[in-house]
Amino acid sequence: MSLLSDLMNTVFARRYRRATEPDRTGRSIEELCDALLGSSGEVSGMILARHILDRYADMDDAGKAAFFGFLTTRLGIDSQAVRDALAAYDAAPGKPTYRAFLAASEARRQELARRLNQVPGATGQLVEMRKDLLRLMRDAPEFGMVDLDFRHLFASWFNRGFLVLRPINWESPAEILEKIIAYEAVHEIGSWQELRGRVQPEDRRCFAFFHPSMPSEPLIFVEVALTRGIASSVQTLLNGKREIIAADEADTAVFYSISNCQDGLAGISFGNSLIKQVVADLSRELPGLRTFVTLSPIPGLSRWAKDAGAGLPDDTPEQQRQRAAHYLLHARRGDGAPYDPVARFHLGNGALVHAVHAGADISDNGMAQSGGAMVNYLYDLSLITQNHERYASKQTIAASSDVTALARAAQKPTS
Repeated sequence: MSLLSDLMNTVFARRYRRATEPDRTGRSIEELCDALLGSSGEVSGMILARHILDRYADMDDAGKAAFFGFLTTRLGIDSQAVRDALAAYDAAPGKPTYRAFLAASEARRQELARRLNQVPGATGQLVEMRKDLLRLMRDAPEFGMVDLDFRHLFASWFNRGFLVLRPINWESPAEILEKIIAYEAVHEIGSWQELRGRVQPEDRRCFAFFHPSMPSEPLIFVEVALTRGIASSVQTLLNGKREIIAADEADTAVFYSISNCQDGLAGISFGNSLIKQVVADLSRELPGLRTFVTLSPIPGLSRWAKDAGAGLPDDTPEQQRQRAAHYLLHARRGDGAPYDPVARFHLGNGALVHAVHAGADISDNGMAQSGGAMVNYLYDLSLITQNHERYASKQTIAASSDVTALARAAQKPTS
């Protein structure tokens, strides 16, 4: 197998070598794209794709905006061709007319993206391209059509079946550990020593999803604390001087940080699959685990309270818990979904609002976004499907009796 692998790699390297040479034809990136779409040769297509990606990488924002404008106006669909193809299918339904309709109704920029993706490393470059697109769309909303095509393709390319769950520990490659530090979006990792405290101790775990085309780039990762009982303070969890327990003595897994790593994959959901896979893996490894919860921030609480003219109570922890519970259960957006983005994520996954804690995150960020309040979302394996269905169909929020009582108390007039 080793000999065969070496032989195949040698053949591929020879075929691909020309694709690494710079384009000296003087063609514009638009002309290169047209040539790629008209190309039928594998090697010539790879060369063109490499030149397009390299040309794009060297562009400034003005050039990138012009490129997305080209994709928007020149590589969309021909509406007349779609109408004609649909009429032909209506007149004679069958494989040939259906194939023609599919071809007409797909924007040419989708095929361009597929052809660009044939060269090594292109998947990550296309993810970065969409990151640029999302940023430039703020001033050019017409690029939204291009984004819909990216999302359509990425939903297939980054399907759960292609993702690989890998544990992250102190023995993981340094380039991966560096990215965990850089991508941590919930509780900042200030040093290598802090990172070591999160991935090395026996009562800590970290898992990440990877894609085979981006093997050194985590897509999303979760940090887990193995504890006795449900945690109510993130500072306690992150305390480097805490008592470390044996993993098999823990009865609870606390998901205290979930970070998406790739801005270019915004809107492509991995979190649901990640949590379920980690729960399954930990259950097999540690049968003594009985409870799976988060210790989550409430990032929208302070902003919502300010907009409502209520402010955050600063006198008693109980009032803080009541306000947070009311917000989580009753504060809604115009479309009826919960106001809080973290709540939308976990409730959509089938979790329930289990407990609210005052003074749970006393960091500057925690105090600014929620007055220090945090929440446990409980993943009860026997109720996840039921909770998800009720939330998806009626936006019903599952909550414990304690949280419900706190929210009710927040609505009572004070004397």
